[in-house]
Amino acid sequence: MKEYGRRLRLSTDEENLIYKHRAKSVDNINDNSALNQHLSDRGIEQKDVVSVKHWQSASGDYRFSIVTKEDYGLDEQKIFDNVNKFIEGYSPDYKKIKREKGNHLLVINPADIHIGKYANALETGEEYDCETAVKRVLEGVQGLIDKAKGFDIDKVLFCIGNDILHTDNVMSSTTKGTFQDTDGKWWEHYEIALMLYVKCVEMLREIAPVDVLHSMSNHDYQSGFHLAHTLKSWFRKADDVKFDISVSARKYYVYGLNLIGLEHGDGAKVDKLPLLMANEKPKEWSKTTHRYWYLHHLHHKIKHKYLDAKDYIGVTVEYMRSPSSSDSWHSAKGFCGVPRACEGFLHDKESGQVARLTHYFK
Repeated sequence: MKEYGRRLRLSTDEENLIYKHRAKSVDNINDNSALNQHLSDRGIEQKDVVSVKHWQSASGDYRFSIVTKEDYGLDEQKIFDNVNKFIEGYSPDYKKIKREKGNHLLVINPADIHIGKYANALETGEEYDCETAVKRVLEGVQGLIDKAKGFDIDKVLFCIGNDILHTDNVMSSTTKGTFQDTDGKWWEHYEIALMLYVKCVEMLREIAPVDVLHSMSNHDYQSGFHLAHTLKSWFRKADDVKFDISVSARKYYVYGLNLIGLEHGDGAKVDKLPLLMANEKPKEWSKTTHRYWYLHHLHHKIKHKYLDAKDYIGVTVEYMRSPSSSDSWHSAKGFCGVPRACEGFLHDKESGQVARLTHYFK
């Protein structure tokens, strides 16, 4: 064995000896009794085997890693369903909470959190990482709850998704493949985001029953969708937590005479949204008089209002502020300097939106 710097390398003769030993261990799939027994015990036929990896334990027993034709045929949805079913078996129990009926909907909308984003103050003038993101969101949600005190809250609409995760894969890139500066690993981001959402829902259900609505988004189109379903599995035993986490780009929510639409903000053009709402939800449109679109994606405030010719049906379209800081790319392009905040709203059943709640971060 030769030493190269700090690393030890096998000689050519030593490598050949190992390969020769391995070849003797498993000559082929038909003649090896240990492998045949392994396949038989698991109900796998030899014709279905695509590849075999093997090793020998210290006791002399053989270990096998088998890839079958069926493994190649597994689609992502089937894998996801199996994992989800496994998670459901470990869902915690939540006790029922006695509440008085109210007359207001509290909308909590922490938009574009970007768990995993990394920003260094030396480069961007701002710090942002996983720890900062979690701290801001929890502070922001609690701040919105405090600002809503004094109102009789009947329900809470908790808006999730909207780039909760900064990347969508192990390559540290968005769904379309744009590389991102990240703080930590993709699986750490997923776990951090899940527990952050769990904590938020637990905080909100202390106030009123919670309806969770997920919006698909451009940074984490797939992983954000899976995260939403994992969150649903977590709260499967909580009767006062409901979910709308379909893959639909646009979601709608009705509360009294309020019709609320949610979209990430990178889909349909803003001037198309009022008519889309009327076309996609004609019954809900006809039964409501206060209509709103809450959008995300831009990280800063834009507000539009579309009125009909007689000025008695209004649709307000509004972009949400974000708690996340600018990364190196946004800073270099000048997309920076906007207030960092979490936003929420209070809707009266009859009167529509009666309060806008904003928790700013220093």
